[in-house]
Amino acid sequence: MRAVVADDEPHARKTIRLLARRDPEIELVAECRNGAEALDAIREHKPDLVFLDIQMPRLDGFDVLELLGEEAPAIVFVTAYDQYAIRAFEVHAIDYLLKPFTDERFEKALARAKELVRRHETERAKHAQLTAAHRSFKQRFMVRTAGRVVFLKAEEIDWIEAADYYARLHAGANSYLLRESMNDLQATLDPDTFVRIHRSAIVNLDRVREMHPLFRGELMVVLHDGTQLRMSRNRREELESRFRRR
Repeated sequence: MRAVVADDEPHARKTIRLLARRDPEIELVAECRNGAEALDAIREHKPDLVFLDIQMPRLDGFDVLELLGEEAPAIVFVTAYDQYAIRAFEVHAIDYLLKPFTDERFEKALARAKELVRRHETERAKHAQLTAAHRSFKQRFMVRTAGRVVFLKAEEIDWIEAADYYARLHAGANSYLLRESMNDLQATLDPDTFVRIHRSAIVNLDRVREMHPLFRGELMVVLHDGTQLRMSRNRREELESRFRRR
């Protein structure tokens, strides 16, 4: 679990750091001296949990949460002032640690935070599974060619080429023109199988044989039938990550 500590008092940061490091499940990714640093660190590291002081220079703890909005992670407030407790729970803080606190009190707050974060992760995973289960990708295409209608399975497509306002589906020795834009077509295809490697080309990952570097960071994608397609350098990471997930 990734955590950030934000407190303008060096001693307070050190205390939290030492206590948090006792737990092997916690990784401290940043320590911040004020609210502005906390805001930047949270946006950069996207932690699961933040130990957040309330009264800090530049931005206080509540300012930080307001600016984060829905990006806000789980929050444990750490402060020397008890008058903010009601407001803290109004913004759904997990706990409210009053300085000075004991080791046992910190461990209790940390345990609550871990339990809540795990619960949210489980809920997000279930939601993702349900979303994927209910999302259907196109499995067959009906294309007209030479006075007849051909029903083409998505798995038969080697690659797709942009052709003005149309898309050309390449399947073996045949190609078929489909009256659909590349963007609209890409949205209907299974992203685990089809990847856009260029604004004018989508490939079936099962047909990719190898890649070769070109100039200025671009690459050449070679399919099993020998077809060579240029890949934009900013799409390389997406293609490689899809292969790693397979």
